[in-house]
Amino acid sequence: MYRHEATRAITAQRAFGIVRAPTPAEAATAAGAVLDAGLDAVEVALTTRGATRAIEELTTARPGALVGAGTVLDATAARAAIEHGARFLVSPSLHREVIRTGHRYGVPVFPGVSTPSEMVRALEEGADALKLFPASVVGPSWVRDVRAALPQAPLVPTGGVTVENAPEWIAAGAVACGMGSALTSGGAGAAGARVAALLDALARAR
Repeated sequence: MYRHEATRAITAQRAFGIVRAPTPAEAATAAGAVLDAGLDAVEVALTTRGATRAIEELTTARPGALVGAGTVLDATAARAAIEHGARFLVSPSLHREVIRTGHRYGVPVFPGVSTPSEMVRALEEGADALKLFPASVVGPSWVRDVRAALPQAPLVPTGGVTVENAPEWIAAGAVACGMGSALTSGGAGAAGARVAALLDALARAR
Protein backbone atom coordinates (compact mmCIF):
# COMPACT_ATOMS: atom_id res chain seq x y z
CA MET A 1 0.00 0.00 0.00
CA TYR A 2 1.45 3.35 -1.05
CA ARG A 3 1.48 6.29 1.32
CA HIS A 4 -1.37 8.10 -0.38
CA GLU A 5 -3.45 4.92 -0.36
CA ALA A 6 -2.77 4.38 3.33
CA THR A 7 -3.68 7.99 4.15
CA ARG A 8 -6.93 7.64 2.23
CA ALA A 9 -7.75 4.39 4.03
CA ILE A 10 -6.95 5.81 7.46
CA THR A 11 -9.16 8.85 6.95
CA ALA A 12 -11.94 7.10 5.01
CA GLN A 13 -14.18 6.74 8.08
CA ARG A 14 -13.41 10.32 9.14
CA ALA A 15 -12.13 9.08 12.52
CA PHE A 16 -9.50 6.86 14.09
CA GLY A 17 -8.90 5.72 17.63
CA ILE A 18 -6.05 6.66 19.97
CA VAL A 19 -5.01 4.24 22.70
CA ARG A 20 -2.93 5.02 25.77
CA ALA A 21 -2.66 2.35 28.44
CA PRO A 22 -0.44 1.30 31.35
CA THR A 23 0.72 -1.93 29.68
CA PRO A 24 1.08 -3.30 26.15
CA ALA A 25 -1.51 -5.98 26.89
CA GLU A 26 -4.08 -3.39 27.93
CA ALA A 27 -3.25 -1.28 24.90
CA ALA A 28 -3.73 -4.23 22.57
CA THR A 29 -7.05 -5.08 24.23
CA ALA A 30 -8.36 -1.51 24.00
CA ALA A 31 -7.26 -1.15 20.38
CA GLY A 32 -8.73 -4.52 19.50
CA ALA A 33 -12.06 -3.48 20.99
CA VAL A 34 -12.49 -0.46 18.72
CA LEU A 35 -11.26 -2.40 15.70
CA ASP A 36 -13.70 -5.21 16.42
CA ALA A 37 -16.46 -2.61 16.78
CA GLY A 38 -15.91 -1.47 13.19
CA LEU A 39 -13.27 1.24 13.29
CA ASP A 40 -10.64 0.68 10.60
CA ALA A 41 -7.69 2.57 12.11
CA VAL A 42 -6.19 3.02 15.56
CA GLU A 43 -2.92 4.38 16.88
CA VAL A 44 -1.09 3.18 19.98
CA ALA A 45 0.67 6.05 21.73
CA LEU A 46 4.35 5.43 22.40
CA THR A 47 3.79 6.82 25.89
CA THR A 48 2.42 3.34 26.61
CA ARG A 49 5.13 1.15 28.09
CA GLY A 50 5.99 -1.53 25.54
CA ALA A 51 3.83 0.16 22.91
CA THR A 52 5.74 -1.40 20.03
CA ARG A 53 4.91 -4.87 21.36
CA ALA A 54 1.23 -3.95 21.31
CA ILE A 55 1.56 -2.65 17.74
CA GLU A 56 3.27 -5.84 16.64
CA GLU A 57 0.66 -8.01 18.35
CA LEU A 58 -2.19 -6.10 16.73
CA THR A 59 -0.70 -6.11 13.22
CA THR A 60 0.06 -9.83 13.49
CA ALA A 61 -3.42 -10.73 14.74
CA ARG A 62 -5.22 -8.30 12.42
CA PRO A 63 -3.18 -7.94 9.20
CA GLY A 64 -5.97 -6.00 7.54
CA ALA A 65 -6.21 -3.38 10.29
CA LEU A 66 -4.57 0.03 10.04
CA VAL A 67 -2.52 0.15 13.23
CA GLY A 68 -0.27 3.14 13.77
CA ALA A 69 2.00 4.68 16.37
CA GLY A 70 1.27 7.94 18.16
CA THR A 71 3.43 10.38 20.13
CA VAL A 72 6.33 9.73 17.76
CA LEU A 73 8.91 12.36 18.70
CA ASP A 74 12.08 11.45 16.82
CA ALA A 75 13.57 9.35 14.05
CA THR A 76 14.57 6.55 16.42
CA ALA A 77 11.01 6.12 17.66
CA ALA A 78 9.67 6.35 14.12
CA ARG A 79 11.98 3.60 12.86
CA ALA A 80 11.22 1.33 15.85
CA ALA A 81 7.46 1.73 15.35
CA ILE A 82 7.71 0.94 11.66
CA GLU A 83 9.87 -2.13 12.32
CA HIS A 84 7.15 -3.42 14.65
CA GLY A 85 4.44 -2.98 12.02
CA ALA A 86 3.11 0.58 12.40
CA ARG A 87 1.34 1.60 9.21
CA PHE A 88 1.17 5.31 10.04
CA LEU A 89 2.88 7.71 12.43
CA VAL A 90 1.33 10.55 14.44
CA SER A 91 3.15 13.18 16.46
CA PRO A 92 1.97 15.98 18.77
CA SER A 93 4.64 18.23 17.28
CA LEU A 94 6.36 18.97 13.98
CA HIS A 95 9.73 17.28 13.45
CA ARG A 96 11.26 16.97 10.00
CA GLU A 97 13.17 13.79 10.89
CA VAL A 98 9.97 11.96 11.82
CA ILE A 99 8.40 12.83 8.47
CA ARG A 100 11.55 11.87 6.56
CA THR A 101 11.89 8.55 8.39
CA GLY A 102 8.27 7.61 7.78
CA HIS A 103 8.48 8.51 4.12
CA ARG A 104 11.76 6.65 3.68
CA TYR A 105 9.84 3.46 4.48
CA GLY A 106 6.60 4.38 2.72
CA VAL A 107 4.62 5.20 5.88
CA PRO A 108 2.39 8.31 6.10
CA VAL A 109 3.07 10.82 8.86
CA PHE A 110 0.63 13.19 10.57
CA PRO A 111 2.67 15.78 12.52
CA GLY A 112 1.13 18.01 15.16
CA VAL A 113 0.37 21.65 14.31
CA SER A 114 -1.48 24.43 16.06
CA THR A 115 -1.00 27.53 13.89
CA PRO A 116 -1.30 28.38 10.20
CA SER A 117 2.47 28.90 10.06
CA GLU A 118 3.08 25.38 11.35
CA MET A 119 0.54 24.01 8.88
CA VAL A 120 2.36 25.58 5.95
CA ARG A 121 5.71 24.35 7.23
CA ALA A 122 4.33 20.81 7.69
CA LEU A 123 2.98 20.83 4.14
CA GLU A 124 6.36 22.02 2.86
CA GLU A 125 7.98 19.11 4.70
CA GLY A 126 5.62 16.70 2.94
CA ALA A 127 3.22 15.80 5.76
CA ASP A 128 0.42 13.48 4.65
CA ALA A 129 -2.15 15.03 7.02
CA LEU A 130 -1.93 17.53 9.87
CA LYS A 131 -2.82 16.69 13.45
CA LEU A 132 -4.47 19.82 14.87
CA PHE A 133 -3.47 19.61 18.52
CA PRO A 134 -4.85 20.35 20.99
CA ALA A 135 -8.17 20.86 19.26
CA SER A 136 -9.80 21.70 22.59
CA VAL A 137 -8.27 25.19 22.58
CA VAL A 138 -9.94 26.13 19.30
CA GLY A 139 -13.15 24.87 17.72
CA PRO A 140 -14.80 23.88 14.45
CA SER A 141 -15.34 27.52 13.48
CA TRP A 142 -11.57 28.08 13.76
CA VAL A 143 -10.96 25.21 11.35
CA ARG A 144 -13.47 26.70 8.94
CA ASP A 145 -11.73 30.08 9.07
CA VAL A 146 -8.25 28.61 8.61
CA ARG A 147 -9.32 26.46 5.69
CA ALA A 148 -10.70 29.54 3.95
CA ALA A 149 -7.06 30.64 3.67
CA LEU A 150 -5.49 27.16 3.52
CA PRO A 151 -8.02 24.90 1.77
CA GLN A 152 -5.20 22.48 0.93
CA ALA A 153 -4.53 21.71 4.60
CA PRO A 154 -5.81 18.19 5.53
CA LEU A 155 -6.57 18.78 9.21
CA VAL A 156 -7.14 16.04 11.80
CA PRO A 157 -8.39 17.62 15.05
CA THR A 158 -7.24 15.68 18.11
CA GLY A 159 -7.57 16.35 21.81
CA GLY A 160 -11.04 17.16 23.07
CA VAL A 161 -12.93 15.59 20.17
CA THR A 162 -16.00 13.60 21.27
CA VAL A 163 -18.63 11.39 19.67
CA GLU A 164 -21.04 14.32 19.95
CA ASN A 165 -18.88 17.03 18.36
CA ALA A 166 -16.94 14.99 15.79
CA PRO A 167 -19.53 15.70 13.06
CA GLU A 168 -19.08 19.45 13.64
CA TRP A 169 -15.34 19.17 13.00
CA ILE A 170 -15.96 17.24 9.79
CA ALA A 171 -18.58 19.73 8.66
CA ALA A 172 -16.04 22.52 9.24
CA GLY A 173 -13.63 20.85 6.81
CA ALA A 174 -11.51 18.43 8.85
CA VAL A 175 -10.60 15.26 6.93
CA ALA A 176 -10.82 13.10 10.07
CA CYS A 177 -10.74 13.24 13.86
CA GLY A 178 -8.38 11.49 16.25
CA MET A 179 -10.23 10.30 19.36
CA GLY A 180 -8.73 8.96 22.56
CA SER A 181 -10.46 8.24 25.86
CA ALA A 182 -13.73 9.74 24.61
CA LEU A 183 -13.89 6.71 22.34
CA THR A 184 -11.76 3.97 23.86
CA SER A 185 -12.36 4.10 27.64
CA GLY A 186 -14.70 1.96 29.71
CA GLY A 187 -14.02 -1.50 28.34
CA ALA A 188 -14.87 -3.27 25.12
CA GLY A 189 -18.64 -2.96 25.45
CA ALA A 190 -18.67 0.77 26.09
CA ALA A 191 -16.05 1.43 23.41
CA GLY A 192 -17.99 -0.63 20.91
CA ALA A 193 -21.18 1.32 21.57
CA ARG A 194 -19.33 4.61 21.11
CA VAL A 195 -17.76 3.47 17.86
CA ALA A 196 -21.18 2.48 16.50
CA ALA A 197 -22.67 5.84 17.55
CA LEU A 198 -19.72 7.73 16.08
CA LEU A 199 -19.80 6.01 12.70
CA ASP A 200 -23.55 6.54 12.48
CA ALA A 201 -23.21 10.23 13.35
CA LEU A 202 -20.42 10.76 10.82
CA ALA A 203 -22.35 8.95 8.10
CA ARG A 204 -25.32 11.24 8.68
CA ALA A 205 -23.08 14.32 8.81
CA ARG A 206 -21.79 13.67 5.30
